[in-house]
Amino acid sequence: MSYLLLALVVLAGGLMAYVRFAPNEPAAWHVDPTAVTARGADNSFLAAPGGDVEPLHLALPPDQVAARLDTIAADWPRTRPIAGEGFHRTWITRTKWWGFPDFTSVRLVATEDGGTDVTLFARSRFGKSDLGVNRARGQEWLARLRS
Repeated sequence: MSYLLLALVVLAGGLMAYVRFAPNEPAAWHVDPTAVTARGADNSFLAAPGGDVEPLHLALPPDQVAARLDTIAADWPRTRPIAGEGFHRTWITRTKWWGFPDFTSVRLVATEDGGTDVTLFARSRFGKSDLGVNRARGQEWLARLRS
């Protein structure tokens, strides 16, 4: 019985190490939310035309929205930028205990009225369900941009 328990502990430790240390290629995860066509509906959230919600429109120019977005992402736990610059960026957020990586890509588009449309795609790297964490993060980032 103790060998079985030891094997399970080693297996769990190996899985945890893989999840935490497997490389995340920025180019594979830095996507334009408006170009997303296929996604896992149970482990992602899309704010774009035809997505879960329509893009957020703000009456601020893109540079001001980008500055607010940088502050929101910097304040979000276990989150850091991995790709992009300017008005198209991607961040990685890791879960607290296991360190599962989730990615949030945002594109800001200037509109004719001087405002900005915010598109956002939050998704998991592993699994088919994320228990709603990507939806919650995406909605909260949009809500904070709105306020």
